[in-house]
Amino acid sequence: MALVMSLAWLVQGGTRNGGWVDVFWTFGTGAACVTAALWPGQAVDQARQFLVAGLAAVWSLRLGSYIAHRVSKDAHEDRRYAGLRVEWGGDFQRNMYALCIVQAPAAALLSLSVFAASHGGAEGLGLRDALGAAMLVIGIVGEGIADEQMRRFRRTAERGAVMDKGLWGWSRHPNYFFEWVTWLAYPVIAFDPNAAWSWATLVAPVMMFLLLRFGTGVPALEKTMLASRGDRFRDYQKRVSAFFPWPPRPSPPRSVSA
Repeated sequence: MALVMSLAWLVQGGTRNGGWVDVFWTFGTGAACVTAALWPGQAVDQARQFLVAGLAAVWSLRLGSYIAHRVSKDAHEDRRYAGLRVEWGGDFQRNMYALCIVQAPAAALLSLSVFAASHGGAEGLGLRDALGAAMLVIGIVGEGIADEQMRRFRRTAERGAVMDKGLWGWSRHPNYFFEWVTWLAYPVIAFDPNAAWSWATLVAPVMMFLLLRFGTGVPALEKTMLASRGDRFRDYQKRVSAFFPWPPRPSPPRSVSA
């Protein structure tokens, strides 16, 4: 993953589009997770290995292909990277390499959860395996719906408008929320509080929640949205939950001058 992310840094530098970093990370992480799931071991249920590897592959192919298509077709750089380009100025490429390379150990930690899920659990596939697969499917479908709603909004929205319909009326970042849901599949499959090894299945959802909610996800994107949308986005922040879907609060009444 260190090599993958170094290559990602070179590509984004050559194209002047930081969005390619996300493409490399998603496909690279998917490959790492599939490898971890299929890693040989004693007394390992191969059916579960193939199931978990398949789940990781589906996640990676769906998200990676979506991001790659968006990056290749969109004339504008992702808001997060465009904002960092302005903020970092002449230090952008140096700081960008640090941002790329730190994502390598993050991928390794995610693959640890996949390894634990694929090498543990009860003998033979059962209900928990089905529930874990369903969890990942729910996450992928929810994220896909959120992405499609945003794509349609951008096609017709006026300049400076804020998307607050559909899933975006319940969460300011439903795509991030459902991305987090996909990583819950692995503890659902194999977590057992009495088995020390199984606690590793929690690493992925905990880490992804922290990254998306407090790291490179919500804070970075909302910083750029506030700069471009101003009071419209501040009103949106007051009404709609940041991450977990929740019924929106009513807009505060506006005073009317006589």
